[in-house]
Amino acid sequence: MIQRLFEGHLNVADLERSMEFYEHVVGLQLGLKEESRRIAFYFAGGWNHTMLGLWEKPQDQIWRQHLAFAIEPGDLEAAIEGLHEKGVATKDFFEQETSTPFVFGWSPAAAIYFDDPDGHLLEFIAPLPGPPRPEFGIQPITEWAR
Repeated sequence: MIQRLFEGHLNVADLERSMEFYEHVVGLQLGLKEESRRIAFYFAGGWNHTMLGLWEKPQDQIWRQHLAFAIEPGDLEAAIEGLHEKGVATKDFFEQETSTPFVFGWSPAAAIYFDDPDGHLLEFIAPLPGPPRPEFGIQPITEWAR
């Protein structure tokens, strides 16, 4: 019965700062901002597809969360370049700074991580064609191509 995850929520320290990041760095579409509740709702993948709620909260109510945004394999390089152009550092699964995507062999999927302004760990992940190769582990995409 379940088709997909529809929504998730993150607590953020500064709603306007996070709105700027999720709109102009990540590229999400604003659905609604409710000033009275200090919340903004965003859509990924088109209107009413997958929703992210950003809730402004005091710093002691913000703990690091993780979200992964699915993209096409052919868009991964441009996504990384776009993050760098906006001053956002990218890293691998082991949290080492890199511009090279890595591959989860068991899936398989190529990915890159980056942080939002509150330290939430975000990911662009691109499912790869072909069968899973769990023995590959987690390695740079350059190794996957071999």
